[in-house]
Amino acid sequence: MLQGIHHVAIICSDYQRSRAFYVELLGLKVVAENYRAERDSWKLDLALNNDCQIELFSFPQPPPRPSQPEAQGLRHLAFRVDDLDAVIAHLQQADIAVEPVRVDPFTDKRFTFFADPDGLPLELYEIQP
Repeated sequence: MLQGIHHVAIICSDYQRSRAFYVELLGLKVVAENYRAERDSWKLDLALNNDCQIELFSFPQPPPRPSQPEAQGLRHLAFRVDDLDAVIAHLQQADIAVEPVRVDPFTDKRFTFFADPDGLPLELYEIQP
């Protein structure tokens, strides 16, 4: 049956700003980038370590989606990292606010949250090799 996550789709409000955030800041690899004139929409396929993809979409005037506090629906997108402190430092150098590090009481793993340009909650979850 299910074998893994293929992709996560994100609709952004400012395509160039979100493209720079996911590609330049977070380092995801561009797989494909297509503009659909009939929809006035960009679709950017991004690879994350060849395990998963993020599809970044733009549409004219997308309605905002509530995400705080704890709105119903997808809660957040979590990225697996080897060195949480190094990733936090990288984000902070780019003036990205990062929440204080917490420890999962069930796994004893360290994690934190930050947000993409549209406020989508993103998590960093440390899995040491």
